[in-house]
Amino acid sequence: PGQSRFGFMWDDLARGALGALVVVDSARLDECHFAIDYFERAGLPFVVGVNAFDGRLAHDINAVRWALAVNDQVPVVRFDARQRLSVRDAILVVLDRALDRALRERGG
Repeated sequence: PGQSRFGFMWDDLARGALGALVVVDSARLDECHFAIDYFERAGLPFVVGVNAFDGRLAHDINAVRWALAVNDQVPVVRFDARQRLSVRDAILVVLDRALDRALRERGG
């Protein structure tokens, strides 16, 4: 549940998580800041997944990154939430970020 109205449960959902995929609709970017801010504050590795509805984006990836003020270190990927392989690929980016973080914390 990414809408701000579900913010009260995010701490419980994020507890023990390795990372997060923040799914955004490029046509409704103004509704995404709450989720981005939450994961930045939580220090949890996250990836912004821009959902391509009907194969199209309202704005290109660079425009989405700029509009959401996402750090260059945070991957912003295009995917289709209705396609299993596309979701898998986006989740693999999240897992890669989580692994990178774990290795940095171990000093390796």
